Amino acid sequence: MAIDFELTTAAAVERSKLRKHFRRFDIFFFLICTIVGVDTIASVARAGGQALTWMVVLAVIFFVPQALLFAELGTTFPQEGGEYLWTRLAFGYLAGAVNNFLYWITNPVWIGGTLALSAIAGMEIFWNHSNNFSTAGFIIVGLLFIWITVTGAIVSFSYGKWIPTVGAFARFVLLGLFSVSVIAFAIEHGVHGLGAGSYKPNSTGFILLIGVLLFNYVGFELPNSAGDEMTNPQRDVPFAIMRSAVLSVVLYAVPVLGILVVLPPSAISGFSGFANAFHNVFTVWGGSLQHGTLTGAGAVLGNACLLGYIVCLITSGTTWIMGADRSLAVSGYDGAAPRWLGVISERFGTPVRVNVLSGLVATAFLLAVHYISSGNAAKFFSVALGITVSTTLISYLLIYPAAWQLRRSHPEVPRPYRMPAHRVLTLVLMVLLAISVVELIFPGLGAGLFASHSGFFTSAFRVSGWTYAERWTYVLVELIPVLLFILVGVAFYFSGASTRRDVVAAPAGASSQPELD
Repeated sequence: MAIDFELTTAAAVERSKLRKHFRRFDIFFFLICTIVGVDTIASVARAGGQALTWMVVLAVIFFVPQALLFAELGTTFPQEGGEYLWTRLAFGYLAGAVNNFLYWITNPVWIGGTLALSAIAGMEIFWNHSNNFSTAGFIIVGLLFIWITVTGAIVSFSYGKWIPTVGAFARFVLLGLFSVSVIAFAIEHGVHGLGAGSYKPNSTGFILLIGVLLFNYVGFELPNSAGDEMTNPQRDVPFAIMRSAVLSVVLYAVPVLGILVVLPPSAISGFSGFANAFHNVFTVWGGSLQHGTLTGAGAVLGNACLLGYIVCLITSGTTWIMGADRSLAVSGYDGAAPRWLGVISERFGTPVRVNVLSGLVATAFLLAVHYISSGNAAKFFSVALGITVSTTLISYLLIYPAAWQLRRSHPEVPRPYRMPAHRVLTLVLMVLLAISVVELIFPGLGAGLFASHSGFFTSAFRVSGWTYAERWTYVLVELIPVLLFILVGVAFYFSGASTRRDVVAAPAGASSQPELD
């Protein structure tokens, strides 16, 4: 059955340039690369043993319901644009414009922020003997990282779809070698002795972890940004979602446990913890743990894994902007963003203009935050991660209820898959999201709620590189960008008014979108 809504003249022109390249296993590897990021693993491990416990709990009450929700949306409304199309159909053009800008902007911020810094930190540990790069070196390496990442999103999808596949296998190899090396390291040096008590969850751990864990667990919707480029979304989307969900939890849990085995929580930093951990464990194959040096096989494996680590970071960024940039381009030719953004390249079949814009925003963010943090790596990472995670999760506050609303507004559309208990599970998702967004902007609020000194408004304020006295500066640095992003989304809505009015004339009852299989 067809979905009955208007098609703009611009959409008819741009959608004709799309080609179907996206198959079942392409989607599967795309999701692995989307969900399993290596830049936040150490941020989770810093919470100690209970990080694993909360990871499992949130996998059950957040990750699985989210997978079910996107299996329904991705098979019922599989057209190009994914999350933008769903929120626009459910709540209108203004909501779609604002939400989609929040969804998009987080990716260049992420690439120019935590991803670039994680790559730089790894290079400093392995190639610069733990010495910081000069300002010029930092900027040069950061810019190279950003524009290699963006170039991967520009190339034709017939070739570009192999980038997530390479990234997925890089994760398998990197995490596999790390796991084997952790076992060998533990046999030779012992472990840090996380007792059973360290895995006991508490409310403080939940509050400090919820934001980054939910951020790690989002992304199932991203392949649907290229919905018109899928060969069979009704069959392939549920297959890829369910299998990637199981594997993703394992791929997160193993390195977190490995870091906890080789490094005490007090020695783990958010931006370099994972690179430090595999630098340490590879001394078991050759090198000195005491002097922090790798030799022989240890140096060979260490440098190979550093390259794999950088590939993982690059492919994370490339995969996300492949999807998010397509959604922004769709909103451009659908009338919820400037028309000049809604252009698909005739040569590549990709939204090159939006890709270049992503690179420019990432570059500006890299330079701005480096200046704001005065070159303090811990401050840089915490600011970048906070803005990235909060902006991302805010966008899901409209994406999740879109499934519920679309059941009411479009009940006639066949649903090859239906999310069970959708009202209850959607409410659970929304509550967890709301808590995480508050905690990201006001870190530690409510931690130790009944203690005499508790939460954000006391010394419980804990963000790497920031002191308690700087707490309100941190809040403003996090909050002001989000508010500005919302205002830009509103401006995008008004800029698309003329595009929205110019629609394709169609016979009564004719569909303006492809028929669903």
